[in-house]
Formats: sequence, structure tokens, C-alpha cells
Amino acid sequence: MYQENSSSWTFACYTHDVPENGGVCVKVNEQQIALFHFTRIDAWYATQNQCPHRRQMALSRGMIGTQGEIPKVACPFHKKTFSLETGECLNGDECSIETYGVKVEGDKVFIGI
Repeated sequence: MYQENSSSWTFACYTHDVPENGGVCVKVNEQQIALFHFTRIDAWYATQNQCPHRRQMALSRGMIGTQGEIPKVACPFHKKTFSLETGECLNGDECSIETYGVKVEGDKVFIGI
């Protein structure tokens, strides 16, 4: 499964590098990107790795889940939650995160910047 919203795809890692229902940090074009494999809903997501609350590079270590039908990630330090689809903060705060397209071809994962 992939989200296609970019015209520039960059190889990020192999599918086996990302834990099921978890995330990793990958470096793409000098940016730290949090890449998630949400196996429970058969989906891949990519966001900025930096939590906007305190500017810590931590989102790739956050817990993923859902809020209603919305797939989300919670910062491991501050528990702020963000939509993996839109980047919107689901706690009512005005901060948000960048999201990126992801596509999987065979065992290779690509991120669209």
C-alpha cells in the first residue's frame, strides 16, 4: 500500500528494516524522516521526525494507533498526537507536522519529498 502525493521519490530503506506496527528514522536529503509500517491496517506513513512541541527528534519512536478512524502517532516524550495522514495535531493544539508520500515496490520503501 502506498500514498502517492509526490513526484520525487527517494529510496529510504528495505521493508524488513521497519518493525511491524512501529517506526524508524531515515535520513532523506539531509532531513530526518519518521517512517512507519502500520501493519494492523496495512499502511505505510512518513512524517517529519521532529516533534514541534519541544523540537526533539523523537516521532519515529512514538506509539502508533488510531483515534476513531484516524491513524496517529504519539510523541514518546510529550504524548502529543498527530494524524499520520494530514499531520494535524489531534490534541487540539495549533501545531502540526509535515507528512510525505510513501510507496513500496517489492522490498524497497520510497519516500516522496
